[in-house]
Amino acid sequence: MSLISSWISPLAAALLAAVALPAAQAQAPSPMGATAQAVADTRLPASVDAALTRARIPRDAVSLLVLDVDGKSAPRLAWRTQVPMNPASVMKLVTTYAALDQLGPAYVWRTPVYFGGPVADGALRGNLYIQGQGDPKLVLERLWLMLRRLQGMGVKVIVGDIVLDRSAFQLPAHDAASFDNEPWRPYNAAPDALLVNYKAVGLGFAPDTGAGVARIQYDPPMSGMETQATVPLAAMNSDCGDWRSKLQLDMSDPQRIAFQGQYAAQCGEKSWSVAPAQPELFAARAIEGMWRELGGKLTGSVHDGRVPAGLQPALQIESPSLAEVVRDVNKYSNNIMAQQVFLTLGMQRTGVASFETSRQVLAQWWQARFGSDQPAVDNGAGLSRNAWVTAGGLGRMLQQAWNSPVMPEFVASMPIVGVDGTLRRSQSRHAGAAHLKTGTLRDASALAGYVDSASGRRYVLVAMANHPNAGAARQAWEALIDWVGAQ
Repeated sequence: MSLISSWISPLAAALLAAVALPAAQAQAPSPMGATAQAVADTRLPASVDAALTRARIPRDAVSLLVLDVDGKSAPRLAWRTQVPMNPASVMKLVTTYAALDQLGPAYVWRTPVYFGGPVADGALRGNLYIQGQGDPKLVLERLWLMLRRLQGMGVKVIVGDIVLDRSAFQLPAHDAASFDNEPWRPYNAAPDALLVNYKAVGLGFAPDTGAGVARIQYDPPMSGMETQATVPLAAMNSDCGDWRSKLQLDMSDPQRIAFQGQYAAQCGEKSWSVAPAQPELFAARAIEGMWRELGGKLTGSVHDGRVPAGLQPALQIESPSLAEVVRDVNKYSNNIMAQQVFLTLGMQRTGVASFETSRQVLAQWWQARFGSDQPAVDNGAGLSRNAWVTAGGLGRMLQQAWNSPVMPEFVASMPIVGVDGTLRRSQSRHAGAAHLKTGTLRDASALAGYVDSASGRRYVLVAMANHPNAGAARQAWEALIDWVGAQ
């Protein structure tokens, strides 16, 4: 919900899907203070019009735009293109293109590690400091490599504390339940200067029929949390069905992950990612848990703090490049990674990241590049009821992106229709011939990107619906892809 490196674990791959917002999870109200509706330039294609009728989505709840990437001819379709619409996760296209354009595809995040004392006889005699700089992909495997590098430098025992410096991000308090009252879903996690494994625990279930249980693996291991090692198997021949609901996850106790239900052996091995309570403690619990599992010892505790002035990094790890990060953001609609990228725009300009500084940076960039139709990006991920963009503005951005130096990285980051990412299940007749980003909230559905037509021409496509029935717009969007592909 990849074109992920071959070494990544199934649990880590599942996290990329878990931090995307599933369909029908949150409401997006109609635009407030919208300008007068633009008069339609062209008639809606008959197949698209019929699909909207079946979905009971009125025409005045839809905005559609199809135009050549070179902009040398009149739009093939322009319907209410100047009306601000909530694009849901399609807003990630604005954030990722702005980042590629301003930071460059080879940009990397660095996480420095400092020694607060000498290392002798296998012991660091002082604190260990880890300074977060916004890395969106400090996942399980990379955390393991960082701690292994420490041990390779002779640190087996830390005679002191592990201090986590998360001061690079200055963010307001975050309530993970505020968006849709489902705080345990990883897509509701807040960004963090030291974001470890997307603040999500990967749960691996493996049935052991001989013992009558499913064994559970937790990645990363969480220090200080009580976890349940097994869950009973359901009755013989029980179907898999909605296996997550049948497990009856119980996280009412912030110190515990437990299950009240059963697991069907018919399910085989499954993975599930959840965001535990007290997300502000996630990094500390994960780092201590991993350090101890690797055989490392710690005499003190793990807590937040600041790196003392004057220390030089003993080592630093680098993230994958921005081009790789953007692929995960757009292919799988990864919300927390998108916010990390968005906040990095402000951090690069001011040294400290905040949503306000990032909004200012993006607004200045948009004004310089496109002038009018300024979008309201809110958190940069589209996981918002307060994000707006016009189809006309987004279409112009996509035209310019096609002719920019970062076009290959930007286009390759989008799902390929009928092939991968959030569009792998598309039934379009033009599978493989379009790169498009999807967006879905409860009252918003959107699609935008590029379509190659049968004639060899390439088109920009933008489609947005804001309506209580927007979730049913998928067939209309597939009809629109097919119509453009047949041009």
